Amino acid sequence: MDYKDSIKKIKPNLERALEYLREEMGSLRTGRATPALIETVEVESYGSRLPLKQLAAISAPEPRVLMVQPWDMNLIKDIEKAIVSSRSGLSVSVAGDLIRVNIPSLNEESRKELVKNLREKMEASRLTVRSVREQAWKEIQDKARTGEIREDDKFRGKDELQKMIDEFNKKIEEMGENKEKEIMTV
Repeated sequence: MDYKDSIKKIKPNLERALEYLREEMGSLRTGRATPALIETVEVESYGSRLPLKQLAAISAPEPRVLMVQPWDMNLIKDIEKAIVSSRSGLSVSVAGDLIRVNIPSLNEESRKELVKNLREKMEASRLTVRSVREQAWKEIQDKARTGEIREDDKFRGKDELQKMIDEFNKKIEEMGENKEKEIMTV
């Protein structure tokens, strides 16, 4: 067993941190309608709370409109209520077996608030990455202390670990910059 095992072992955790950030960014409202905006809204149905994406098809036929088509028409009122209570600023109307969700355009103040929220989510992801790095570095140091790996492998491991962490931090930054541009585009 060498230092590379410790580094390989953390990669899934780093990937999960990126996936979490991607999902969180999807739920941030921009000027455009996107199904990710409401697909995680929890709806009271069948005696439990289920995410909307498990109860209906969600599409964005127009830039500022989402269409929700429940698979069970008995849930229309529950879905409407859940969307209205979960997201302020969205106007919801029912037309037969469809629910129309209108996305109002953002003003400057709300855009800045969204960017602030985005940066908080990015920082949470960076903290996760940092925590994973510390865990792997500690494991590498312990292996060197117990003689499982040589001292020069310990430092080689530290360099490779840092290189991987830098890659993930760069991905977080790129994702954040792209989302910020999307939010600030009028």
